[in-house]
Amino acid sequence: MTQIFGVPTQALFGQLLIGLINGSFYAMLSLGLAVIFGLLNIINFSHGAQYMLGAFCAWFLLQYAGVGYWWSLIIAPIAVGLTGIVIERTMLARLYKLDHLYGLLLTFGLALIIQGIFTNYYGSSGLPYQLPELLTGAFNLGFMFLPKYRAWVIVASLIVCLGTWFVIEKTSLGATLRAGTENPALVQAFGINVPLMVMLTYAGGAALAALAGVLAAPVIQVTPLMGSNLIIVVFAVVVIGGMGSILGSILTGLALGLIEGLTKVFYPEASNIVVFVIMAIVLMIRPAGLFGKEK
Repeated sequence: MTQIFGVPTQALFGQLLIGLINGSFYAMLSLGLAVIFGLLNIINFSHGAQYMLGAFCAWFLLQYAGVGYWWSLIIAPIAVGLTGIVIERTMLARLYKLDHLYGLLLTFGLALIIQGIFTNYYGSSGLPYQLPELLTGAFNLGFMFLPKYRAWVIVASLIVCLGTWFVIEKTSLGATLRAGTENPALVQAFGINVPLMVMLTYAGGAALAALAGVLAAPVIQVTPLMGSNLIIVVFAVVVIGGMGSILGSILTGLALGLIEGLTKVFYPEASNIVVFVIMAIVLMIRPAGLFGKEK
């Protein structure tokens, strides 16, 4: 059997694939966090709960309405986005002029409440979500088998991440969003409804988290704890990439997923902490993050 640095190639590429899939979820979740922080200045700790809600929404649709995976990719993000609108209008809108800490504490409390409700009803054990029939099976790459669903997750997350980056950074809509958060009074003077724009931005960030949850549902079991298990790593990704940097979040998420996968091959004991070690090193060298702007 062919080996690279003493590791069988099949094991190495298998771990790299897992790392790339994890990196895809890191990228999508950190993207939503970066959008909300970069445009609204809110540290959204309920993002993990919204990711979990997306997965549960897909499970509910399949279990109780017979609605399959492909429709869930549309319905679940819209449903969670609507809950985001309620949260933003009734709670977060009161905190924009206050310190970041208030938004963090509020969203952290919301995450605990949502997680607690679902844990009370469904426990902490996972609920299976079946693969869509179109994406069962695997591609034979010669040196390994690539499951079709995992390939779809990587491609879908890249399309969503790069599409979101393009809209926010390269279009007039994105320019208006950025201007509306930096100087709302001026933008409002041009007849643009800034509160509506802010509300839809938060809803969009929540919808991105929900979409990641739907994509994750067939890969890992649907459980109330799935968001809390991931959100700390995702926050580390955002900090490393630079708070509010959308491109930084995408690139850092993918890169850290691959690094985590390689660490599991060569030094498994460090795989759970490697992201935080990198975060500490980056913050010592560049406190604003790799792609963040120094103030």
